[in-house]
Amino acid sequence: MNNRVVITGRGVVSPIGNTTHDFWDNLVKGANGVGLISHFDTSEHTVKIAAEVKIDLGDYFTSKELNKIDRFTGYAIISADEAITDSKISKINTDSNRKINKDRIGVIIGSGIGRINTFEEQHKKPLKSPRRVSPYFIPTMISDIAAGHISIKHEFKGINYCVVSACATGSHAIGDAYKMIKYGDADAIIAGGSESGISPISIAGFANMKALTKNSDVNSACRPFDLNRDGFVMGEGAGILVLENLQNAQKRNAKIYGEIVGYGASADAFHLT
Repeated sequence: MNNRVVITGRGVVSPIGNTTHDFWDNLVKGANGVGLISHFDTSEHTVKIAAEVKIDLGDYFTSKELNKIDRFTGYAIISADEAITDSKISKINTDSNRKINKDRIGVIIGSGIGRINTFEEQHKKPLKSPRRVSPYFIPTMISDIAAGHISIKHEFKGINYCVVSACATGSHAIGDAYKMIKYGDADAIIAGGSESGISPISIAGFANMKALTKNSDVNSACRPFDLNRDGFVMGEGAGILVLENLQNAQKRNAKIYGEIVGYGASADAFHLT
């Protein structure tokens, strides 16, 4: 089997916009999402800036729901909801010829270190008593939990897992999804990445390995192609696509943004970083 694979939905949560429209509009305008870190006190840190998402998760989730999710999961759910709504793939049509089979819709959402906020918060509690650790600690911090939440919310019962491959995570998730649809293992897959690693231990770790810039000028700190670059700026957010079998997309008259025609992955087998 050699199905053609197309993109029928898009969703974004980012430091310069929390919808695809706002993200693209600000990107074209050259908006800068870098600013002083607000997630924690940086007075003892050499790095003071990051590209934080400007969003109140309380606008999207109840307090009970927030007790069960890390920021990276929240970003993933919000951006996936936008992509799924955009694609209309979750909508059940009364016409049986256009009805979506949710048993063949999967979710592959990756994250490199997204759940580190939960781990950092909870690891302090056993110092007082092991009983203080939240019963939601494990299902909040595990890497594949974002994919799990999206699957449950939309009743997608196809393949469901997480890709973890550092900076390549989101691309690998999309590539895996593409291959599965191409070879007939799924009709559609919600795929992408979500990250929220702006925390004290994460910033300190990256800074001590000399990966982050210590330049606090938000207008010149992020310059990856500059001869005088001295490190990257930590960011956060999520980007999700709905990938779909072309035949199925055409059958339900879905809007098609583009086609994925190939995917490859390799390693330079050279250095840890």
